[in-house]
Amino acid sequence: MDLGVYQLRHFSISFLSSLLGADTSAATLDSSASGASVVAIDNKIEQAMDLVKSHLMYAVREEVEVLKEQIKELIEKNSQLEQENSLLKTLASPEQLAQFQAQLQSGSPPSSSSSSSSQPPAGTSTPAQSASQSSGPSA
Repeated sequence: MDLGVYQLRHFSISFLSSLLGADTSAATLDSSASGASVVAIDNKIEQAMDLVKSHLMYAVREEVEVLKEQIKELIEKNSQLEQENSLLKTLASPEQLAQFQAQLQSGSPPSSSSSSSSQPPAGTSTPAQSASQSSGPSA
C-alpha cells in the first residue's frame, strides 16, 4: 500500500476519532470491525484522490492547448512582422535608414510625419522630380 495513503488513512482515523471523542485504540487496524471501515475509508480517499488527479490533468491539458494556440499565433505574427520589416528595409533609402538608426540610438520614437513629408520612399519620385527627369536638359 502506498505510504502516503497509509499515513492519510491513519491521520483520518485519528482525526475522526478525536472529533467524535472516541478512544483511538478502538480504531486500530487489528480489530475486524474497524478493518472494514478502514478499507471503506481507504477506498473513499483513493476515489477522491483519483478525482482530484483527473480534474487537474484535464485543467492542465486544457491550458496546454490554449498555450499551443497562442504560440502558433505568435509565430505567425512574428513571421508576418519579419516579412514586413524586410520589405520596409528594401524600400527605405539609406538616408531614411540612417535617420531611423539615429532615432533608435537616441531613444526617441520615430516620427512618421517628419520622415514621410521630407522624403518619399525609395523607388518613388515626387511629381517635380519626375518632370525634371523626363524632360531632359533644358536649353
